[in-house]
Amino acid sequence: MKSKKSTRYLIAFLLCVLALFAVSACGSDEEPSGTPTGAITQTTPTPQEEATATPEPTPTEAPTPTPTPVFSPHAVEETEPEKYGMKTDIMVNGEIVTEYSRTDKITFEEGEKYTDVKGVITFRGNNYRNTSGVYGTLNIVQKKFSDEPLWKQTTGSMQTMAGDGYWSGCGWTGQPLITEWPKSTRAIMAMYDWAKEQETLVEVIYATQDGRIYFYELETGKPTRDPIDCGFTFKGAGALDPRGIPLMYVGGGDRNPSYASPRVFVISLVTNEILYEFGHDDPFAMRSWCAFDSSALVDAETDTLIYPGENGVCYFVRLGTQYDEAAGTLTINPSDVVKWRYSGSRSSVGNKFWLGIEGSPIAYQGYLFFPDNGGYMMCLDINTLELVWVQDVLDDTNCTGVLEVENGKPYIYMSTSFHADWRADGDGMAPIPVWKIDAETGEIVWRTNYDCYTVSGNSGGAQGSLAAGKGTLEDIVYIPLGRTPDRWDGLLVALNKKTGKQVWALRLENYIWSSPALVYDAETGAGYVIQGDSEGNLFFIDGLTGEILNTFEMDGNIEATPAVYNDILVLGTRNCSIYAVRIE
Repeated sequence: MKSKKSTRYLIAFLLCVLALFAVSACGSDEEPSGTPTGAITQTTPTPQEEATATPEPTPTEAPTPTPTPVFSPHAVEETEPEKYGMKTDIMVNGEIVTEYSRTDKITFEEGEKYTDVKGVITFRGNNYRNTSGVYGTLNIVQKKFSDEPLWKQTTGSMQTMAGDGYWSGCGWTGQPLITEWPKSTRAIMAMYDWAKEQETLVEVIYATQDGRIYFYELETGKPTRDPIDCGFTFKGAGALDPRGIPLMYVGGGDRNPSYASPRVFVISLVTNEILYEFGHDDPFAMRSWCAFDSSALVDAETDTLIYPGENGVCYFVRLGTQYDEAAGTLTINPSDVVKWRYSGSRSSVGNKFWLGIEGSPIAYQGYLFFPDNGGYMMCLDINTLELVWVQDVLDDTNCTGVLEVENGKPYIYMSTSFHADWRADGDGMAPIPVWKIDAETGEIVWRTNYDCYTVSGNSGGAQGSLAAGKGTLEDIVYIPLGRTPDRWDGLLVALNKKTGKQVWALRLENYIWSSPALVYDAETGAGYVIQGDSEGNLFFIDGLTGEILNTFEMDGNIEATPAVYNDILVLGTRNCSIYAVRIE
């Protein structure tokens, strides 16, 4: 007996013969249009399920994947640390050591994989610093801000250590943290009962210059818990734990009126209590000034907190975190405190000691990247604490750069402020560079200069941090520059990532220290830039053209950086106000 399969093949064969015969019998003297003379046209019958066999799949070789470039940081002649007189030391648990190697290696994931937590949990979002502090989905129809704020809250001020002024409102790099806590987590937190009972709740956490940390519900601005008073002004954003553990890390920005030194605080958001302090009055530091304006990173795999300071020390602290949500307990037991310090030929200028790290560090794989107050950009091996390369970026850096991976290769975009003691000409002006740097070698890919001023110690150049475009804006990097082209002006610059050529530049009447936020319409992908200035104007700008589409007026100098969660923007001013504004 023949099989059904053989029968199907026989039928298919006979159909093909009949079809060919029919084509031959019905041919005309004219060649079919588009068929070369002499060609044989073969007609394939439409497969019929009941009459044709399913052919056995022909094995095909899997395509050879394009290999990902191996990232192997190393110095070239122009980036050898010795060229800049660099000296480094390592201290492990109180003892200086000549070499170091971590047993549990730290290797950061891609920026997008830094955390699964919903929200903005560190300055500019992740270890690449490339989200500009924006999370969620926006439907941007009217291309404007709401006419009125959703809510407005008031903060306070703190007297400076010298007693001749006040730190007020929200300061430089002060970006609010915003996160959606699971209901099970809120149940054990020292929140108000109404906040615990909500099915969903997104909390705004804002460390401000009056030394307090404030907590608000995103939609209404209603306080969700009592403020935490740490007693030291906060200029920076702080950070939340990327594992979703209710821990906050935040550093003080100045001595308090009692002249006590600023420090890093590790805070339990279960009890709202300070669990640990470090970094103040550190005899290992070569600089006595110990402010912490940067925003921390945490390596989830090794439970390690990474925090650089303006004292020229980078701290690596194994936290010893123990978190049991069911039991409602959270403790830490810091151990393996590792410190790394450096100095270079430009660290001491005149009677000042210019070293220290203000910008938030970037992490890529097992390496840390940061500029400093002395005009150096550095690459540090996290696992050996070897200084891999150093690039001369000419001036004091207060901003945070941004890392982008392009064709499998990482690059860093950055700029500097303008320290008048070093490079000012007779008019108080100097060229401020914007750099694209090869993260593997420290080599400069391109450099674009802008002439900036510094006025009475109020620095020009890039105080605000850079933002790298995505989607429709993927070819552009944005840089806010203060005190250019005139002393009191600001300039928002859009540069092509590949060439460094200017795409557009928006001149503003007031200088800018705030960092831009980039937002995108979920339906069209159109991208927009949000930028604040020193007179309280918040601009909504077309990211491709630089056209101002809308302006929202706040009540004071905007030095801080906005954070955006879905369509709600939160931002504080130096005039002790925090605004929530809807993006429409």
